[in-house]
Amino acid sequence: MTDSVDRSSPIPYYIQVWDILRENIQNGIWQPGEQIPGEPELCRTFGVSRTVIRQALNEMVHKGLIVREKGKGTFVATPKISESLVGELTGFHQNMVEQGYNPVAQVLRQNIVPASSKVATYLNVEVGSQIIEIERLRFIDDLPIQLVTTYIPYALCPDLATADFSHQSLYTFLEQQCGIMIARGRRSIEAVPANEYEARHLSVKKGAPLILLDSVSYLDDGTPVEYYHAVHRGDRAKFEVELVRVRKMDAKADMPHERRGVPWGGGLVVRRQNEAD
Repeated sequence: MTDSVDRSSPIPYYIQVWDILRENIQNGIWQPGEQIPGEPELCRTFGVSRTVIRQALNEMVHKGLIVREKGKGTFVATPKISESLVGELTGFHQNMVEQGYNPVAQVLRQNIVPASSKVATYLNVEVGSQIIEIERLRFIDDLPIQLVTTYIPYALCPDLATADFSHQSLYTFLEQQCGIMIARGRRSIEAVPANEYEARHLSVKKGAPLILLDSVSYLDDGTPVEYYHAVHRGDRAKFEVELVRVRKMDAKADMPHERRGVPWGGGLVVRRQNEAD
């Protein structure tokens, strides 16, 4: 392990130590799940105080590089699975395949149900109309990552009610079997605590942090075709968001408000309007 701390540098010691430890992880010297040396050993290695080492380790915990287990030690964290909220509108299955994972889904529910007022509002259908409800627990490398419930009007694609989605993409099925091409989507994201049902399925403690994603997908003519509610394990997932600066002249463009000055590629676009030039 590289152990050079430049004592003549204006960069604080703890930042130098943090940077060296981070490089050891990125270069594969320490592998995910491997225990790293304790504070006394790191103090001796770098020739710095325990306060410096603790500051460096705290920064690494904050960045999600390491995890501390009480009574056991400090371990290299397993990298989080990244999903993009901006760019091409792809589903979870395709997104994971493109990253080299082999996603598998356990279908918990797949029924034809009457639309609740909430679902009817999102899908712009009558309350009580027939909706296909599909709840799936999704796994990556045998680890439960996402619990998602999808709602699609039954009339759009009746075959959805009996299709097997254990190993296939819902979006691909919609395109190839139903002739439905999703053109854009609107997504919202927030942090929520796991309830008892979610905790049990995602193998986390009740109250553990989850990332909630709500999404409505549309055809090119603006017709809503899908609403889904998904929770992801906060310790295993992260989302990347693209920021787009919108100039004042764009706000006057003759197009729907949510698309003014923003290229729709699906997902969330964070806008900063009224910003000084």
